[in-house]
Amino acid sequence: MSQKHPIVVVTGSSGAGTSTVKHAFEQIFTREKINPVIIEGDSFHRYDRAAMKDAMVEGDENFSHFGAKANLFDKLEELFKSYAATGGGQKRLYLHSDEEAAAYEGLTPGQFTPWEDIQTDSDIMFYEGLHGGVVTDDADVAKHVDLLVGVVPSVNLEWIQKIHRDNAERGYSEEVIVDTILRRMHDYVKYITPQFSRTDINFQRVSTVDTSNPFIARDIPTPDESFIVIRFRDTEKFNTNFPYLLSMIPHSFMSRRNTIVVPGGKMGLAMELILTPIIHQMIEKSQ
Repeated sequence: MSQKHPIVVVTGSSGAGTSTVKHAFEQIFTREKINPVIIEGDSFHRYDRAAMKDAMVEGDENFSHFGAKANLFDKLEELFKSYAATGGGQKRLYLHSDEEAAAYEGLTPGQFTPWEDIQTDSDIMFYEGLHGGVVTDDADVAKHVDLLVGVVPSVNLEWIQKIHRDNAERGYSEEVIVDTILRRMHDYVKYITPQFSRTDINFQRVSTVDTSNPFIARDIPTPDESFIVIRFRDTEKFNTNFPYLLSMIPHSFMSRRNTIVVPGGKMGLAMELILTPIIHQMIEKSQ
């Protein structure tokens, strides 16, 4: 951790909704005129798209993007450690689409850009991806993070979101998506789930409609059909003011001494109210 060069992480599995939290942070950074360096978790995968496909047919039925074999946890820890100490480090990009690849001559979607030094004038590092709080025998990424945020819907809701996203945006069949879920399950339990015991704040969306069989769900439950369970690991770390949050978020309530529940449609508001003062504290301490 570093007061001078703070690191903020949003971590969660594919399809969990980390992009929603990322958007909330981006709004805060823009409004407060904070200059972040953005790190994408996909850029620390070990293999590009073609090599990953080859690696997946070599016999390990549990091999997945969730696990250590497919990622550079040591490089991610090295970046966090370097940034915390000096404000510098190296990053690269994973090119997801033709639009992203167009800016890089000779590269195609599914490939990585070369490693390059990050800008040295940033105010904060922001990471969004699968493994921002991962700990293994060989790497401890979590210990370098100043604010660790988890995004973890109830598991059936997470699967519904993934099935619909991968089908609509990527054209995958339901059979392929289910096979991917099953392949990843071992690494999900070993590498993804434990992170949510280390997070400072968890945002968990819980549906109020029947999601008993996520594989036949016709649509994703709407925000109005959900609650957001927000759990703080240490309420004193950021001086969380629960009476203020309850007064500002209609129909919210405390379910435990460190947990506030808000209507699904108020998730954005809750994030703004909770995260903005925390970011302010970090920036003030870094001056």
